[in-house]
Amino acid sequence: MMTNSNSQTLKLDRSVVRIAAPLREQVIVALRQAILDFRFEPGQRLVERELIELLGVSRTTVREALRELTSEGLVTVVPQKGAVVTVPTPEEALDLYDVRATLEGLIVKRFVERASQSQVISLDAAVERFAEVVEEGVEIRQLLVTKDRIFDVLLDGAGSPAMQQIIEGIQARVRVLRATSMSGEGRLAASVKELRDIVGAVRERDAAKAADLHAQHIRAAASSALAHLETAPMKAAG
Repeated sequence: MMTNSNSQTLKLDRSVVRIAAPLREQVIVALRQAILDFRFEPGQRLVERELIELLGVSRTTVREALRELTSEGLVTVVPQKGAVVTVPTPEEALDLYDVRATLEGLIVKRFVERASQSQVISLDAAVERFAEVVEEGVEIRQLLVTKDRIFDVLLDGAGSPAMQQIIEGIQARVRVLRATSMSGEGRLAASVKELRDIVGAVRERDAAKAADLHAQHIRAAASSALAHLETAPMKAAG
C-alpha cells in the first residue's frame, strides 16, 4: 500500500513542476522519481485507483504514464496483478551490468581525453565526498545520490550528449541493483578504493587504464548485486 508520506511527496513533486511541463510529463516525472528514490519499492504493486487519488489526475493520464515507465523498464505489467515496480531477474541484471561496464568504460576514456584539469579536480573531490559519506554510515539513498555526483562529473568531462542519453536509461534500470550491491559486506570500502584508483589513472591521463579500472569496478558491483539477488531475493513481482 502507498503511505500518506508517499502522497505528500508526490503532490509536492507535482506542484513544483506544474507550470514547467504538460500534465502527462509531470506525472511521469513524479512516478519515475518515486521509483528511483525507493518510495515505491521493487515489486510493489502500483494501483491505478491509488495513483489517481495521490496525483489528482485522470485514469487516462496515469495509464499513459505507466505505459511510458514500462517502456523504460521501470515498471512491469504482470498478468492478473497489473503494474508493479520492476524487479530485475539475475539474467537481466547481468546483461544490464555488462552494458553498463562497456558504456561507462567508454565515458571514462572520453573523460581522460577531453576533461579539463578543473574537471579532474572535481572528480577527485566527488570521490572523496563519497568516501566521507561511507564513513558517516548514511542511508543507502544518500549514498546513491553522492555516488551519482561522481558520474555527473564524468559525463560532464566526457562531453558526449549521445552517450549521456543512452546511459541514463540504463542507470535508471540498474538503480535498485546498485542499492543491493552496496549492501554487500565490505563492498562500500572496496568501492572507495576502486574509485580512488580510477582517479589516480585519470590524473596520469592514462585513458586505457582508467577505463579498464572503471569496468572492473562495475563488474565487482555486479558480482555483489547478483550474489544478493541469489541469496536474498527482493519482493517478487509475480
